[in-house]
Amino acid sequence: MWLGEQITQRGIGEGMSLLIFAGIVVGLPRAMAELYDKVFVTGQWNFAQLVMLLALMLVAVGFIVLVERGERRVNVQYATRMMGRKVVGGQSTHLPIRVNAGGVMPVIFASSILTFPQTIALAGGAASATATGPLARFLQALAWGEPLYTLLYVAGIIFFAFFYVSIVFNPNDVADNVRRNGGFIPGIRPGKNTAEYLNLILTRLTLVGGCYLALVSLVPEWMISGIKLHHLPFIGASIDEHFPRFILDGLGVSFYFGGTSLLIVVGVAMDTVSKIESHLVMRQYEGLMPGMGRIRGRRG
Repeated sequence: MWLGEQITQRGIGEGMSLLIFAGIVVGLPRAMAELYDKVFVTGQWNFAQLVMLLALMLVAVGFIVLVERGERRVNVQYATRMMGRKVVGGQSTHLPIRVNAGGVMPVIFASSILTFPQTIALAGGAASATATGPLARFLQALAWGEPLYTLLYVAGIIFFAFFYVSIVFNPNDVADNVRRNGGFIPGIRPGKNTAEYLNLILTRLTLVGGCYLALVSLVPEWMISGIKLHHLPFIGASIDEHFPRFILDGLGVSFYFGGTSLLIVVGVAMDTVSKIESHLVMRQYEGLMPGMGRIRGRRG
């Protein structure tokens, strides 16, 4: 934590996020070596499966970038007013509201809470393979990859997405600030109506963002361990007979970049690049090496 604070104070970007980013990226060579062994050494996979996995990763990265960059721009109009001899206002701007304002925090909260019962059970011996009783059966149903775990995981991600956004974004405060500065949303009365309008937009975007986080987090888990629908009571036997095994038991993919890891890597990289570009737009720096000229941001 101390090192992260030092990076934040002296560098560009959030220090803790960059440390987590580095900890994930450092495992990339080992992951590539494991993929090479599976395809060209042990023969567990064929070349077509490797191409499909890499294509899926590219699609996942593009999807994460698309949603992380996505925002709803609420138009705000400022009225014209006189300040001394100058006319101030009369401009039109927008209020950006991100689709995923909570980042990866809802996923971390949900996974931590679902891990807590298992940790307590391991300390008491209730989660062992030989344990019996209602508590042991409940803990087995709450194991990673089980349908109950998946259902609670998705519900927890969506709940914490709303919880986190309610902390970092207050529609009433935003509406008051817009009204104090002489602004208004076209077609919406200032004050309470503006706050309700912003809250409606925020609720819809947060629901979409929560579903996006759940999808990104669950797809790699399904590839690793499958969708264990055959463990459901009453209908499990029928599902076990009619569904393919690769859907129920997974593909055994142990690629290092899971959903949460990939989300952290892409999010931190995008945030760092944006902060570097903002500094380069404000100032024009000389090149780090002689003869390289000036470094300019893409918007500069």
